[in-house]
Amino acid sequence: MRYGAVLRPPVRGARLRAADTRAAANFPGVTIVRDGEFVGAVAADLPTARLAVAAVRADWEVAAALPGPMADYLRSHPIAGEAWPRPVDHGVGDTEAAFGAASVKVAATYTTAYLAHVPMETRAAVAEWADGRLTVWTGNNVPFPLRARLAETLGIEEQDVRIIIPPTGGGFGGKHGEEAIEAARLARAAGCPVRVHWSRAEEFQFGYVRPMAVIDIRAALDADGRVAAWDLKNINAGPQGTAFPYAAASWRLRYQPAASPLAQGSYRALAATANTFARESAIDELAHAAHCDPLRFRLDRLTDERLATVLRAAAGSPDRDWIGPRRGQGFAVGLEKDGRVATRAEVTVDADGTIRVTRIVTAYECGAVVSPATVLSQIQGGTVMALGGALFEQVTVADGRQETRSLAGYRVPRFSDIPDIQVLLVDRPDLPSAGAGETPLISVAPAVANAIFAATGRRLRALPLLTGQGPGIPEDDLAGG
Repeated sequence: MRYGAVLRPPVRGARLRAADTRAAANFPGVTIVRDGEFVGAVAADLPTARLAVAAVRADWEVAAALPGPMADYLRSHPIAGEAWPRPVDHGVGDTEAAFGAASVKVAATYTTAYLAHVPMETRAAVAEWADGRLTVWTGNNVPFPLRARLAETLGIEEQDVRIIIPPTGGGFGGKHGEEAIEAARLARAAGCPVRVHWSRAEEFQFGYVRPMAVIDIRAALDADGRVAAWDLKNINAGPQGTAFPYAAASWRLRYQPAASPLAQGSYRALAATANTFARESAIDELAHAAHCDPLRFRLDRLTDERLATVLRAAAGSPDRDWIGPRRGQGFAVGLEKDGRVATRAEVTVDADGTIRVTRIVTAYECGAVVSPATVLSQIQGGTVMALGGALFEQVTVADGRQETRSLAGYRVPRFSDIPDIQVLLVDRPDLPSAGAGETPLISVAPAVANAIFAATGRRLRALPLLTGQGPGIPEDDLAGG
């Protein structure tokens, strides 16, 4: 087996106009592979393969930078029928008429950032050809679609491709096989098995990201405090988790795909996190506009009794000690993939304005619980992952191009960030079992955002909530302070 490295463009989407590989070919034992715009090197070790690729003198055609903020760009670049999934627009009743007659109205835009998967194990694959047939060993989420992609890319029959998935590190929805295709192309050209292992910089820049979301919400109450109208429009992220679980006289749910400047794809819980963040933040805003307790407001209007049950479990006994200018608690509920989740978050604001999440209580119902220890570990791990996206994580974009290329510039949760996590399992042996790997993530961010509002009086509508956690909330901005 030998090792392969691939020539990468300076930015995603750049086209290779010319490549001078003469210097790279002079490295001892190096095989240079050229196939159209695909250029790579195969060597006895990975450092040599990477050095050879670095010696290639490439001329790239780089597209012009994209203008304006990403949210504005996504709004102004809708697409139809080509992104997954397709546009969605459905509802019940006349929301416009309901808004016109409503007594209490709120309207806001919520955004969530692009997120990287950041697995500890970056993408890796080994490819071997024998008698025109291909075997690939790789950590992968979708081995059968990968086999189809390899067959199509390499011009062979699917029956001549074998995918082996060994014990492997986490992917979180991010490992779909690009490295396997690269290893297969290099191995066929070099005539020997080849291993491709992405660097952390490659993982950031040439993997794909969780879609950014821009979500517009309008909501209104009638004179009796009932939800008269609900209107949600998600741009770019997806329709997952848009279902409205509260009683409403009229509602409209829309999803509009957009031409994202970054490659985007599946991610743990995907758009359900963004849509739940927007919905549960807006419900909180609606409750405060109506001068109602946010917990009571939810319980009085939920139409899904399973959701109400987990919310009551997460709320527990009222803890009035958490009401004050420097402490607050927030609630959120979510449903996705037939799981029901409710989260209570508690935050504290230090004297310098630094916000700390001190406790997370999550109640989860996924039908019959077969393995409590497995469900518990999934929720605990999912909570930590969700805290990253809620508080810190974001792939930054400047002039329409990705800036984030290393963990030095991508803040993931540290041990010191992890609060006390309490998990309450609501077992329903009378119902079929559902999964626990994704749904528990979706209510963390809105619960934390609502707790921050309770503690500070400031409504944060963009994830991550604490970009860098610099000076925090100024003293004179604290509620009542």
